[in-house]
Amino acid sequence: MALLSRAPTALLTQGLGSDATLPFEWLRKPQVGLMMMQARAGGTGERFNFGEITVTRCTLRLHTAAPLGTSNASDVPETPNTLVGVSYVLGRSQHLAQLAALADALLQDDARFAALNDQLLKPIAHHLSVAKAKRHAQAQSSRVEFFTVSRETGTDMSDEGDTE
Repeated sequence: MALLSRAPTALLTQGLGSDATLPFEWLRKPQVGLMMMQARAGGTGERFNFGEITVTRCTLRLHTAAPLGTSNASDVPETPNTLVGVSYVLGRSQHLAQLAALADALLQDDARFAALNDQLLKPIAHHLSVAKAKRHAQAQSSRVEFFTVSRETGTDMSDEGDTE
């Protein structure tokens, strides 16, 4: 769910392929709302309410006469297979929430999981790791080493107390 909720719409659409157009039934249409975001002081302190963020959520149900992923429906009894997908995504994109919920439902089908893992989850994980590495490199380029700055200016804090 973490990968699907942070995935770009284009990667979800590409990874789902023709499955992105499967018919489904809404259990909860996309709804935009606010959630309280919490933080910790210094990363380890007590939690506090940091602010509100916009979130879009939805739930859908896929119905099939045979379990998804079977090639010959005559081999399978005529019992309906129901898969429920849920999504919560940051922002207001109702289309992204729908695609994430559809992917969640399809990933619950054992017959499709391996293929979707290769064509959907792995590219999303790779994209997110590359984006994280870029953000990290950008943050490191603006990092200031205060100990180095004091050495370069010629003011060494250890020399102040010496009187020789």
